[in-house]
Amino acid sequence: MSSKPWHAITFILLVLAIPSCQPHHDKHEAEHHSIVVTTPLVEDVTVTQQYVCQIHSQRHIEVCALQDGYLDQILVKEGQAVKKGELLFTILPTLYKARMEAEVAEAKLAQIEFDNTKKLFESKPPVVSIQEVLLAQAKLDKANAKANLAKSEVEFTNIKAPFDGIVDRLNKQSGSLIEKKDILTTLSDNSMMWVYFNMPEARYLEYIERQGGAKLSGSQLKLEDTQIELTLANGKKFAFNAGNTVTVEGQFNNETGNIAFRADFPNPNGLLRHGQTGNVLIHRKLRNAVVIPQRATFEILDKRYVFTLDGQNVVHQQEIAIEQELDDIFIIKSGVEKHANIVLEGVRQIHHGEKVDHFEHRAAEEALSRQKHHAE
Repeated sequence: MSSKPWHAITFILLVLAIPSCQPHHDKHEAEHHSIVVTTPLVEDVTVTQQYVCQIHSQRHIEVCALQDGYLDQILVKEGQAVKKGELLFTILPTLYKARMEAEVAEAKLAQIEFDNTKKLFESKPPVVSIQEVLLAQAKLDKANAKANLAKSEVEFTNIKAPFDGIVDRLNKQSGSLIEKKDILTTLSDNSMMWVYFNMPEARYLEYIERQGGAKLSGSQLKLEDTQIELTLANGKKFAFNAGNTVTVEGQFNNETGNIAFRADFPNPNGLLRHGQTGNVLIHRKLRNAVVIPQRATFEILDKRYVFTLDGQNVVHQQEIAIEQELDDIFIIKSGVEKHANIVLEGVRQIHHGEKVDHFEHRAAEEALSRQKHHAE
């Protein structure tokens, strides 16, 4: 019985303690419901588009045998750099040399016959007719042609580099019996690399229409305010860029809706090799772009909106079209004027047509400096 007063005292103390917490809670809610308004920032922005690419040598050819026979000498190693005209392979030339010597001998005999016939024609009086001189001349020309052909066949047993390049894998070994057109190796000219990547049709048209001075001259497309770079398989950027010009193929792929672009990268250090892969980075500068923070927007049924305040501080729900997305900002294509007041914080606390009496205005530069936040 004596414990009841203490229970009553405890209850009274708890009731008295509750109101003391209420002002703090109201203050927190007031801060949470505060409205912050800002304006878009107009500035030059560099956007980057990335495409998977294939890297090719500007010249990559198959080095083939020009004659049948036994592979006599291999004078290069795999991966070796060679100069134009350097001897790569030799085919055993015995049979071709014998044939050449026989044809050269026939040519000498025809020359003697021609000289004798000509002297007889030039004697006084002529012993032979002009027709016999012409016939001897024809025989001599035919014999010389056969001799030159035989010399060429011997020369074809020496296989030389047609340009400076890198020797690839050797497909035949010394002593192998080879036939004409057998592939002995491949040769790559890596001084300039052709980097191919596929461009969607819509993006291709965008470059033509919105690039502001893009000029299509033949297969060459010059992209103004653009720089093309290359990242390799290890994620590092290649030291040299391709400038702002690409080569465009002549037709679209009807199955994929893409068209192939080619960017040319100088390769003075020889780092790039035929067959490598990487990613092409196209950095494009958008001048006087309208930029807003992503957290100032919200999405309804796959459409993006912002809340704006008019001159009477009335809220309007405004649909926007996005040009590019970059980190935590949107580059606006349409829907927001440069000087519009957009709601940055408190988006979920207001509604279309509502009048806002109290709000804080934040400068565009300050609003964009606070990134990595989501819309409220």
